[in-house]
Amino acid sequence: MQSILMDFKLWTSLGLFWLIFSCSPNPTKSKRLQGFALGTSYNIQYVAAVDEQVIQKGIDSLFYVINKSLSTYLPESDISKINRGDTEVIVDHHFRKVFQKATEVWKATGGYFDPTVGALVNAYGFGPKASANSINPKKKDSLLQLTGWQKIVLNENNTIAKQFPEIYIDFNALAKGYTVDIIGNFLQALGSSDYMVEIGGEIVAKGNSPKTQKAWKIAIEDPRQGEERQFLQTIRLDNQALASSGNYRKNRIDPTTGERFVHSISPLTGSAQKTNILSTSVKAPDCMTADAWATALMIMPLEEGKALIENNPVLEALWTVADQDGFLVEMSKNW
Repeated sequence: MQSILMDFKLWTSLGLFWLIFSCSPNPTKSKRLQGFALGTSYNIQYVAAVDEQVIQKGIDSLFYVINKSLSTYLPESDISKINRGDTEVIVDHHFRKVFQKATEVWKATGGYFDPTVGALVNAYGFGPKASANSINPKKKDSLLQLTGWQKIVLNENNTIAKQFPEIYIDFNALAKGYTVDIIGNFLQALGSSDYMVEIGGEIVAKGNSPKTQKAWKIAIEDPRQGEERQFLQTIRLDNQALASSGNYRKNRIDPTTGERFVHSISPLTGSAQKTNILSTSVKAPDCMTADAWATALMIMPLEEGKALIENNPVLEALWTVADQDGFLVEMSKNW
C-alpha cells in the first residue's frame, strides 16, 4: 500500500491526479492498450471504470519516470550518470526498490544474480562470430575487479557509492518486471481488480479474464520451435506474475559430442561456462522477483537452482534443458 501511495504522489506531481476521477460509462467492459516502451512491446488488458485516455496518460508517465531513473540507454538517466562516476545523483523511489530487490536476489542466489556482470558479458560477446573464450586471464581478472554487487552501497542520503568508479550497473534483469508491477499497482489503485500487464514477455495477472471469467491463461514459448512460433505449454496465473529468460536462439552444437549448449557468464568466476539450460520461466507473487530469478536460474547449475526454488514457498520454476536426444522440461515440484 505504501508503494501505491508513493506512486500517487508521483502522478500528482505530473499533474495527472485530477484525471483519475474521469470515469467511463461501462466499468465491466474489457479494454486493451498496446504499444512500445523500454525497448520492447507491451500489451495491457483491464477492466476499470476510468476513461481509457486517463489510463494511457498515466502509463506513459510511469514509463517516462522509470526510464529517467533506470534506463542504461538514456545518457541522462540516473543510472547512466552513476555509471559514468557521478556520486551526487540522488536516486528516486523506483531506483531504491529495484536496488533492494537486486540485493535480496543476489544474496539468495549466492551471487549468481549480479547486476554488475555487464562488463564481463560485453567483453566476451555473444554474436555469431564471437568466441566465448576471447579474453585472456589478465583481462578477466581486471574485469572481475569491476564485478560484484557487494561493491555497491546505497547510502542513507540516497546516493550510490561504488568501490571502483568504473563499475557498471545494469538493472535490465529487473526493470521490465518492476515496471509491470508498477503499472499493475496503478490499475489496481484506479479500481481495476481484473487486469493483465505484459511487457516484453514479463507478465502480472490479477483477477479473471473478462472473456472466460477464469484466471488468465498464459502461453510459454517453446525453444524447440523452428521458423514458426510455438508454445511449450499454457498455464493460468492466479494473482501471480510470470517471467521468462532464454538464450536458446544462440545455442551451439559441440562438434565432438553433438551436445547442444549455450554459454553463460558466471559473475563468481568471470568465466564463460557451457550450460544446457536453454530457457527458464518463474512464477512469483510479483514480476520483479520473477524477472530476477528467471535470469539467475539461467546461470546457476540446474540442481542448485531447483533446490533453491523448491525451498522457497512463493516461487515455482520451469526449465528447458538440451541433451543429445533433444530437449527436456524440468519443473519444480508445485509448478
